[in-house]
Amino acid sequence: MKKVLVVYWSGTGNTETMAKQLAKGAEDAGAEVVIKAVSEAAADMVKEAAALALGCPAMGAEVLEESEMEPFVSGLSQTEVGGKPVVLFGSYDWGDGQWMRDWVERMKGLDAVIDGEGIIAQLVPEEETLTACYEAGKRLAG
Repeated sequence: MKKVLVVYWSGTGNTETMAKQLAKGAEDAGAEVVIKAVSEAAADMVKEAAALALGCPAMGAEVLEESEMEPFVSGLSQTEVGGKPVVLFGSYDWGDGQWMRDWVERMKGLDAVIDGEGIIAQLVPEEETLTACYEAGKRLAG
């Protein structure tokens, strides 16, 4: 059974909703899923997982949340994520999604195998976005 790790930071619950839907897709596809708020996650969990989903809303000037998620992502190395399938997701209130484009490029720089362009939702994720999260979870499990 493939192990999928879902790590997220959520301030309003929107990104958490996306994380749960992604985890459900992976579970329904037969994966063993571990879902953690970033404050409960560790690099060894990433290393042990066969696939990874990372979620964070846009903050400030379209950046990752700076006190927990940014340090977690900055601490990841090619050893932990290189060659692994990775889904990035999150919500935003303003801007045009630049934080996600930057994050995708960052993870590609670690040789992660990025699934698409990241999944983003403006504020509360709509059904179409939740379906995209569910389907991404199924792909991670495959």
